Amino acid sequence: MIKKISLVFVATFLIFSNLNAAAPQAALVETDVLKKREINDLQEFIGTVNFDKKSTIASQSSGIAKNINFEVGQKVKKDEVLVQIDSDILDAQIKASKSAVNMYSVQLKNTKKNFERYAALLEKKSIAQKVFDDSKLEYDVANENLISANAKLNELIIQKSKKEIKAPFSGVIVEKNINTNEWLNQGSAVATIVNIQEIEIIFNLPISFIGGLKAGDIYDIDISGEIIKAKLYAAIPSGDKLTRTFPVRFKADIKDMFIFDGAGAKINFAKESKSEALVINRDAVIKRFNMDVVFAIVDNKAVMIPVHVTTYSGMNAAITGQGLADGMQIVTKGNERVFPDMDVKVLNNSENK
Repeated sequence: MIKKISLVFVATFLIFSNLNAAAPQAALVETDVLKKREINDLQEFIGTVNFDKKSTIASQSSGIAKNINFEVGQKVKKDEVLVQIDSDILDAQIKASKSAVNMYSVQLKNTKKNFERYAALLEKKSIAQKVFDDSKLEYDVANENLISANAKLNELIIQKSKKEIKAPFSGVIVEKNINTNEWLNQGSAVATIVNIQEIEIIFNLPISFIGGLKAGDIYDIDISGEIIKAKLYAAIPSGDKLTRTFPVRFKADIKDMFIFDGAGAKINFAKESKSEALVINRDAVIKRFNMDVVFAIVDNKAVMIPVHVTTYSGMNAAITGQGLADGMQIVTKGNERVFPDMDVKVLNNSENK
């Protein structure tokens, strides 16, 4: 009987030991106090995206479009051959010109030998002056002929290079203006290409907002729900006299992000007027379930509160949300490991901050 009681006691002890071992430990966090402060409200402005580089590609030579190596929407690389213009006649002229260069090279070599030989004989007074003068003339003429033949060959090679129409930069073809076997004149439009990696965003802003902007600064701009970093490079002093707004231009490198020319863009700037808001360190705001949230500490437990960030100011964020209150403890460090209703242990005392 005593043996059975002992076994039951041991089993019970092991069960409680396992339960205690499986019990989740409190998350270690640091907090800050949510405080009511005066802030500058943000005002949203809508702008337009333009492709920074857009070029109409034209033919530098006339002839028949023999090969077309692109279609609308195709990505091309810089110096990629887009159109090959027929160059059969030019190829024949280049072949003949190369033969002429070879011929004049041989002629120059022979006349140079004669000139040097006659020059030596003239010093010994073994030949008449006229014989030497004739050899020098032949040498000079051969030299000029070779120079002229090389110049003609280089001219033809340059003309041949213009029979290949190349992409001026890497980008996407957005317009095609020719078909195979179509005659092209010098200056005929072939295609339109845009660089989709480098964009320009233009906003029309009241002058009261422009004064606080600085060329070269980086701003967050929302394009189709994606936040990109854009550099301010110019505020144009000529604006709309009716609306009293002035164009401000930003540039951004969007890399592999796909954006349409003419797409809308959003940017927020602080107003001159101030209002009261609840402010916390911006590290307190994290993403959970595709929304911005903070974790408040209530009775040593984490309470998740969905929030809306109204503005950022340095390292602080002004937030709104149901259940937020001035003086509330909000998790600022360790919140990535916290879940709703989880026990927490605060490592710092933020109540008197």
